[in-house]
Amino acid sequence: MNDSELRELVIDELEFEPSIDAGNIDVAAKDGIITLSGYVASYAEKMATERAVRRVRGVNAIAQEIEIRYSTDKKINDDEIARRCVNIIAWNTTLPEGKLTVKVERGWVTLSGEVPWHFQRVAAKSGVRKISGVTGITNLITIKARVQAADIKSRIEDALKRSAEVEAHAIRILVTDSSVRLEGKVHDWREGEIVEKAAWSVPGVMAVDDRLTV
Repeated sequence: MNDSELRELVIDELEFEPSIDAGNIDVAAKDGIITLSGYVASYAEKMATERAVRRVRGVNAIAQEIEIRYSTDKKINDDEIARRCVNIIAWNTTLPEGKLTVKVERGWVTLSGEVPWHFQRVAAKSGVRKISGVTGITNLITIKARVQAADIKSRIEDALKRSAEVEAHAIRILVTDSSVRLEGKVHDWREGEIVEKAAWSVPGVMAVDDRLTV
């Protein structure tokens, strides 16, 4: 597939996704790398755009240059954004009570605190990114659980062996303390995401260095 064909596939996918206004997004393709520019109306739409591009076969990397533009009448003060973030976190019963803090500056939200599981770290960010007025998120939430490196590696390997969509023998897993490095080759982005998700699903994993290639 050449760059022109790949670009058309990406554009088609963006236009197919109902949560995206593709008319304001520009797409460029070179050597399998997609550059996105233009603007969207929210942070959630910006992330939806990236997820849609990742679904297209042949995309090797994404350069994200999309801006978020709110109309003047939709601008929200930082204190109101912070209040909504705190409420979203409090309403989520999967998140530990009183363990997370929120800071907002010019619409940019910084999350901090500790949780036992990675899915909780993701859940906090997922809830906040849907709030109107949010222009970006820095997720500083850490995972406090501690397990042995050998146990982490064993659990990841077992998870990959159970997956019908992953060639486990082609993946190398290196664990140092609570950090995991993934090496090897996968067939496409989806397989790579499955491998990374398996690593993050193990309790105690605080960082994943994804060096998988397509």
